[in-house]
Amino acid sequence: MHNLAIALHKKGYQVTGSDDVIFEPSNTRLASHGLLPAVMGWQESNITADLDAVILGMHALTDNPELLKAQELGLKIYSYPEYIYEQTKDKLRVVIGGSHGKTTITSMILHVLNYYKRDIDYLVGAQLAGFDTMVKITNSAPVIIIEGDEYLASPIDRRPKFHLYKANIAMISGIAWDHINVFPTYADYTKQFEIFIDTIQANGTLIYCEADQDLNNIVQASTAAIRKIPYTIPAHRIEDGITYLLPGETPLEIFGDHNLMNLNAAKLVCEQLDISAENFDTAIASFTGAAKRLEVVSIKAHTNVYKDFAHSPSKLKATIEAVKTQFPARKLVACIELHTFSSLNKNFLSQYDSSMSKADVPIVFIDKKTFLHKKMEPFTEVDVQSAFKDKRITFFDDIALLETYLTNMNYHDTNLLMMSSGNYSGLDLVNLARELNTLG
Repeated sequence: MHNLAIALHKKGYQVTGSDDVIFEPSNTRLASHGLLPAVMGWQESNITADLDAVILGMHALTDNPELLKAQELGLKIYSYPEYIYEQTKDKLRVVIGGSHGKTTITSMILHVLNYYKRDIDYLVGAQLAGFDTMVKITNSAPVIIIEGDEYLASPIDRRPKFHLYKANIAMISGIAWDHINVFPTYADYTKQFEIFIDTIQANGTLIYCEADQDLNNIVQASTAAIRKIPYTIPAHRIEDGITYLLPGETPLEIFGDHNLMNLNAAKLVCEQLDISAENFDTAIASFTGAAKRLEVVSIKAHTNVYKDFAHSPSKLKATIEAVKTQFPARKLVACIELHTFSSLNKNFLSQYDSSMSKADVPIVFIDKKTFLHKKMEPFTEVDVQSAFKDKRITFFDDIALLETYLTNMNYHDTNLLMMSSGNYSGLDLVNLARELNTLG
């Protein structure tokens, strides 16, 4: 929301906003543009009849006093995705959807288009190198690249965000059940992707991962008047911890089958935007990844430390496999923080079956305060081992004990992978990496 506020401010709009708390870096960024609220909290007086529109974020509740006032005055209330569409309905809209890889694929596309200095607008879910904000909306750009989340649009609009963008070019990376608080069954969840395909504009294009059988079935069953382009893992080879894209032997900064799959998706999207395969390969060689997506924390002679946003079962499995495949001779210590509503639900936990089987030392962490905060029944180590089908798993619910455990290991010829959509209760991963014993 703060990125959208800045984007509209730069476009010349008069923008105001409210929140009960604003964290960094949002606070500093808003302040630098003179957009920080004078007083925190929700004030009815902020909502007046002369407002052209109110944009409602997911953080507000249905009884929010400013929302109620806007409804009372009959003001036009947009959800975030509705307003993005309103601002971009005359542009070519490229929407990147799927349960995993959205941010990375969107980031790859933006990296390549930026490399060739193309005039583009965008909406992406992570801060990218070379981009000031995560949202850009201008009058001049003919194209917008949108990361299309399947979560709900707003408290009063229960449609998934990506249904509202009306894509001209759409991409689906795969389907893996998530957001069980909103989509209680897998069928409920997959239905949203069927609807997404139906929202693609007539004569539009759908690029999809044919390796995902459920997605493949949905795409083949669709009667939408669109062009369908499948993709899979591109030809490549790995040597001395570096992945080379074939046939041109392009060395990549990224690695892992899931990232190579993401790369192929981005390449096909860029081809629709008149970037040749050769030009794409030239540009993608310098792509180092999106923030928190297999991001390097530390590299030493025999030890790499990575952090990753992985939290769902499919992301967890893919990320572990990527690091293990890239460094087959090294032991892998892999730690996942279960943090989301879905991952902390006992009915969902079994979805993690065998997801850490390729880690040499699998660790699961859940801050015991998270259970209290979410008012959910705590797990035991037996619960976790049983759900993951892995008795090797060591379970922690105290960050101090986890930190002690990690720092007391010997990491010679060993990589450490820390995965979470949270922040490990504030654990300083840079400092942790510095303290690891890497001597043989």
